[in-house]
Amino acid sequence: MKRRKFLQQAGAATAATGVVLAGAPAIHAQKRLEIVMVTTWPRDLPGLGTGAQRFAQRLTDMTDGRINVQYYSAGERVGAFDSFDEVASGNAQMYHAADYYWVGKHPAWGYFTSVPFGMTCREINSWIRFGGGQELWDELAESFGLKCLPCGNTGAQMGGWFKKEINSPDDLKGLKMRIPGLGGNFMTKLGVSPVAIPASQIYENLMSGALDAAEWVGPWNDIYLKFYEAAKYYYPGVHEPGSLLSLGMNKSWWESLSKSDQTLIEAAISMENDVMTAEFYAKNSESLEKLVTEQGVQLRRYTDEVYDAFGDAAIEVFEETQAHSELANRVHLSFEKSMKNVSTWVQASDQAYLSQRSRVLGV
Repeated sequence: MKRRKFLQQAGAATAATGVVLAGAPAIHAQKRLEIVMVTTWPRDLPGLGTGAQRFAQRLTDMTDGRINVQYYSAGERVGAFDSFDEVASGNAQMYHAADYYWVGKHPAWGYFTSVPFGMTCREINSWIRFGGGQELWDELAESFGLKCLPCGNTGAQMGGWFKKEINSPDDLKGLKMRIPGLGGNFMTKLGVSPVAIPASQIYENLMSGALDAAEWVGPWNDIYLKFYEAAKYYYPGVHEPGSLLSLGMNKSWWESLSKSDQTLIEAAISMENDVMTAEFYAKNSESLEKLVTEQGVQLRRYTDEVYDAFGDAAIEVFEETQAHSELANRVHLSFEKSMKNVSTWVQASDQAYLSQRSRVLGV
């Protein structure tokens, strides 16, 4: 009797185990995904290019190759600024870019990279994730057949490289400067002729004299691209205080994915959003010292008169952007509200602490 009961229990356990084992292969039988990813960056460009490449490789690795990302740098499949249309059309599934490149399609795109006198990297992440920014980004992107998520941040960017010193707003008049997004719009108000060209073309245009000035990102990128050979005056800026990078996806493709695959992609994106920012802060510091001590770069600061002119021009651009459309107005108001809310805490905590750390320790 006991033997019969034991055999029955063993049989039941074996059957249960069989169910588990039979079910296990289903995990590995998930749909294989082949993803074409295009970018606006040159291959191996520090931070931006390498960060996008790292994300693509991470997504492939974390799925043991079931999700396979075919990565294309700018110009390898389409031109840098053709990435948007390549993904919106469905010819590729993903792009990695700065979404302010698309302000010609709608000015609200500028808010999802960086805004003059706008948010820092932590503040813009707060807006996107908890201040209504993602919902507005979704609304804007959906009208172009896209789904966008934050995938990196450069932190505060430098104002640019100039061939002459900038001591007053008049010194800006007539300059041809590489500067995109809303930053380019506000420089127009000061008599600058903004030029939007990809990274790979900036150096040659500075050297030839086709450009009088150029902003790109910051010391780590700029020393790699050797801008110091063409211009020696280097200024901090206000045009990009925390530049968010976007992983843009074809919306129909995104919605066709399983929830688990969407979650995997979101996890890889979020990791790169954190890693890229940390890397930029570490590398920019080292590179700035080399630019000054080894390359003779003159680190300058704009005068208060220039900063005030920047502020007046930025306000004018904001008003024009708000007048563009009801959506642009809502994006601006949401951005502004979140910035004010978060800055209350930042001033009471971070800024108060950093001021005293500088006073006590000198750092």
